[in-house]
Amino acid sequence: MEEPSQINPPEPIEQPIPAQKRSAHWVFVGDGGIRAGWSALIFIAILAALASITIFAFSFFLRSHPRPKGPMSPGLGLFQEVLLFVVIFVATVIMSRIEKRSIGRFGYSGQSKFARFCWGILWGFIAISALVGTLWKFHLLVFDGTSMRGIGAWEYAAAWALAFFFVGLAEESLLRGYLQYTLARGIGFWWAALLLSFSFGAMHGHNPGESPIGLLSAGAVGLVFCLSLWYTGSLWWAIGFHAAWDWGQSYFYGTNDSGAAVAGHLISEHPTGSLLWSGGLTGPEGSLLIIPLLMVMAIAMWVWWGRRPAAWSVENS
Repeated sequence: MEEPSQINPPEPIEQPIPAQKRSAHWVFVGDGGIRAGWSALIFIAILAALASITIFAFSFFLRSHPRPKGPMSPGLGLFQEVLLFVVIFVATVIMSRIEKRSIGRFGYSGQSKFARFCWGILWGFIAISALVGTLWKFHLLVFDGTSMRGIGAWEYAAAWALAFFFVGLAEESLLRGYLQYTLARGIGFWWAALLLSFSFGAMHGHNPGESPIGLLSAGAVGLVFCLSLWYTGSLWWAIGFHAAWDWGQSYFYGTNDSGAAVAGHLISEHPTGSLLWSGGLTGPEGSLLIIPLLMVMAIAMWVWWGRRPAAWSVENS
């Protein structure tokens, strides 16, 4: 008896995605996931929400412990910078989960992290010493002697070192970490670097004593930090340099840092002469002499690191 032929069921017809939905999807999501602009906006929104929650959570403490007038203490500086870094890092972790990317991609990975951090510390202190030494040599800065001796000097040195480590960690994570990586996906590394570096400069505008030259130099320093990220693929050299630069000018040499002074510094000094060259109340970063220093640094980085391909990339950072 002949078996009846098997009739295959008709294949399901694929329902086309409506054009309106396709276009909406294309606006928000590309081949690399959520588009860079939207990712950056989501990150900023998360950051703002976390900052608001943190301020609300510590509002009672802040009301009962108002910030004293005058130079900032290392304890208060450390408290503020640790909170800032935690907020930035948590926002970065949330975005890494949303986008399913490793947290290391945002500048925390790379080879020889500890060595790069230590070299950054060394060159940061050498650079600020060269700038301060040049100001002194040209009679644009006068040293007034040491302010502290003994165990107190060491205690303040350690306290400010820890505080400025978190300054470097927080500011580099904010401006050369997730946002730099994400915007580079959309507009390219160097356009993102320009945008974020001069945003970094603008952030200093609220500092008392800040000047237009100081704002410009802060942006230019940000570009130098981006150059280190481009060559090394990580933030660690920039974090070390940033911390040592700030520690050197604020604690060791006792100069203003972008118009801000700190309590407890080793050496006392005062600027003299033209504000354009001495920096005035802004500090060494307000002097035009910082521009040739940054140019020398950029050339030195190119000579030392430029012999091999850039380590930074969207895929491998």
